[in-house]
Amino acid sequence: MTLIIGMVWDTGVVVTADSRASGGYVMHEETKIYPIYQGNGQSEIDLAVVGGSGNSALVKQGASLIEKEFLGWLRATGKKRNPNDEELDEIVATLEARLMARYADLRNNGISVDTELLLASLSSTGKPRLYVFDDHGIANPLHKVPGYALLGSGSVTGGQLLLRLLGYSPGYQGELGLLSAFVLDAVSEIDPSVSPFLGDSLMMRFDESLKKVAMGPLTSAALKSYKANVSKRREMLVKLWQLADLVGEDDAFQKLKALLKRSKLKRGRGRK
Repeated sequence: MTLIIGMVWDTGVVVTADSRASGGYVMHEETKIYPIYQGNGQSEIDLAVVGGSGNSALVKQGASLIEKEFLGWLRATGKKRNPNDEELDEIVATLEARLMARYADLRNNGISVDTELLLASLSSTGKPRLYVFDDHGIANPLHKVPGYALLGSGSVTGGQLLLRLLGYSPGYQGELGLLSAFVLDAVSEIDPSVSPFLGDSLMMRFDESLKKVAMGPLTSAALKSYKANVSKRREMLVKLWQLADLVGEDDAFQKLKALLKRSKLKRGRGRK
């Protein structure tokens, strides 16, 4: 089992996964997210990120199918850019049809399909896209509502609850890498099939200076910082709960609102 998190904001998307895979009583480390890109000799075209949970062989086959579709679109159209919104719709519809046919064929041959695939991408104008293909191959768009996707056992053992509790939405202004690290770390304590934040994390964003989509992993320095800050954030939540016990919810809430207001004002002045 696993936990894969995909989250969007205005002009980007982050996909993060733990690194633990299990087969029976044996657990091992495994890559669960795959970048899709095309090098054209001069500059790279960053196309998408694919993640998957369930049967690892089917996840890898699904990732390969999605990669072939994106790269095939580039070759067939001769474009040297990311697909626009309408072109992405067409690619997703084609992928849906192919996955549905593939899964139906497997079931007709007595093979159980217990796989979900996550697809994250950006259009050529920087609009984020986030889809989950279910075990029938049907694509569910999640980039607008709820603005995130969770795959694997960790979704039901704490992932969904934490993101709702922390008020995540596509307008989230904090660090998505830190948020996903926090969720993975917390879920790993109650779900033994989910490892702490030790897997991969890829970010896709629209680079305004280059006017193109860019993709890259979290750096080791950022990862180390996130791991240190996760424990502090957890302690802060405990302290906030204790504060409400001591002074009451209304007083604690007003103190928190005042602190947030001062912090936002300082940040606003610092950006001038």
